[in-house]
Amino acid sequence: MINKRYNYLLDVKSKKGAGFLCLIDPDNQPTAESLKLAKKCATSGADTILVGGSLMIKDNFNETVSLLKDELDIPIIVFPGIFNFVSPDADAILLLSMMSSRNPQLLIGEQVRAAPLIKQYGVESIPTGYFLVQSNSYTSVQFMSQSNPIPRNKADIAISHALAAQYLGMKLVFFDGGSGAKLSVPTDLIKSVSAEIDIPLMIGGGIRSPEVAREKVEAGADFIVIGTAFEEDNSNNLIKEFAEAIHK
Repeated sequence: MINKRYNYLLDVKSKKGAGFLCLIDPDNQPTAESLKLAKKCATSGADTILVGGSLMIKDNFNETVSLLKDELDIPIIVFPGIFNFVSPDADAILLLSMMSSRNPQLLIGEQVRAAPLIKQYGVESIPTGYFLVQSNSYTSVQFMSQSNPIPRNKADIAISHALAAQYLGMKLVFFDGGSGAKLSVPTDLIKSVSAEIDIPLMIGGGIRSPEVAREKVEAGADFIVIGTAFEEDNSNNLIKEFAEAIHK
């Protein structure tokens, strides 16, 4: 079904106020630990599991996606790195165009490489305008992409980029501080962008407490992505607290 998983996300947003996505990076733990974390997220209130990262050192990406797909009932969506991560077992892929960069390889080059595999595997593609935001840390994705993040205090720049994504036909806008970010995307920036665009706004990076996640939702975020926080503490109670904070 075309747009099945995208419509699922919209339905989550409509029913719960905002969606809660747990990000699993296969490079950061053994596959068995990835499954354990994903199961905790799924049973504690997460709506979707994202799988991906900036690198693929351990070569266990497809194995991880396949295992999670077999074991979980919530959608498994690929969050690709700067080269094509495409798995035939994924429910969908966020087809990112890194619009905070001026590197043509990240704007269109990697998407061209991935497109034949997406077609061959029949994976649903969710076109997503992806933007790095200054986070007071030099993250892996910034280094690998050589992207200039959007300044934290420049709402006009953020709005212009987000509107460009919308008018180019993107279905999501994803503002990200990056994995391991010291600071999350500013609440004022979220408010400004949310007020101007008509497509869902996804926020990730540097969100380490349910209270901060709630602030982002109240500012206008439609989806919250949590990754690093659960690598540091993945207790069921904490994950449930995030779910309760995000789901309005």
